[in-house]
Amino acid sequence: MSDTVTGAAMAGRNEKFTVTVWGVRGSTPLCGGEFARYGGNTTCIEMRCGGEVLIFDAGTGIVTAGKRLVGEAVGEIHLFLTHSHYDHVQGLPFFAPLYKPHTRACIASGHLEGRMSTRDVLAQLMRPPLFPIDPGYLKADIRYLDFRPGDRLEPAPGIAIETARLNHPGGAVGYRVTFAGKSVAIVTDTEHVPGELDANVLRLIENTDLFLYDASYGDEEMGKYAGFGHSSWQQAIRLASVAKARHIGLIHHSFFHTDSDLDRIGELARARFDRVDVVRDGQVFDI
Repeated sequence: MSDTVTGAAMAGRNEKFTVTVWGVRGSTPLCGGEFARYGGNTTCIEMRCGGEVLIFDAGTGIVTAGKRLVGEAVGEIHLFLTHSHYDHVQGLPFFAPLYKPHTRACIASGHLEGRMSTRDVLAQLMRPPLFPIDPGYLKADIRYLDFRPGDRLEPAPGIAIETARLNHPGGAVGYRVTFAGKSVAIVTDTEHVPGELDANVLRLIENTDLFLYDASYGDEEMGKYAGFGHSSWQQAIRLASVAKARHIGLIHHSFFHTDSDLDRIGELARARFDRVDVVRDGQVFDI
């Protein structure tokens, strides 16, 4: 192939990079007037890297994501789990593309580090008497991928994913996705040590265009919830300031933080860092 043809093909490649956060809550889904503006779905984040679809976590937000993907007749999906606590997988049995025979899906996890496989996680989640059907009812062509924290993944040409171990009961994995010269990091379900910056997190978020972080608490709440495996909005700012991340998205909001609480967190955070969003269900970022 000539250089002219190759250059033309590269010039025509779709390099649009968008992030849609379908679920922003931690621990449990919520509804009601106090949670209407920020939303009550548990964690699910979609990235569109050109024509590729990457989904991170399968909380209740994945149900809405799945409806849209079916409507668009998306044929291939890469799904990555940070870990398999309920709030990050409870939407997986209701993810519509998995019931469509034209769908090809890769479901990946790395937090279990050999103790259980990704396939086993789904089998445990979908089994009587806890759920009426088992994974045998899924019609999609599903491939399972088990990796170790620290592995580098390449789900499709031009997409690189760095992974790292996070500090969470039972284990969790943080991700950094690089596409078309830009990077987005997802670091949720991790507990920081007061006065310290986690080296794994700093590596993932260095010079990122967007950094999504577990902001379940404020620093003043950390002592009360020590050992729960979560962090604070102030720690997000400390990390981003050192790592020179350009934009912070606060996610994994606590179930006891109302819309008014999150408004206040946003005001305080923006007074300390130029670009901070307290993320809402359905919010879209153009990277």
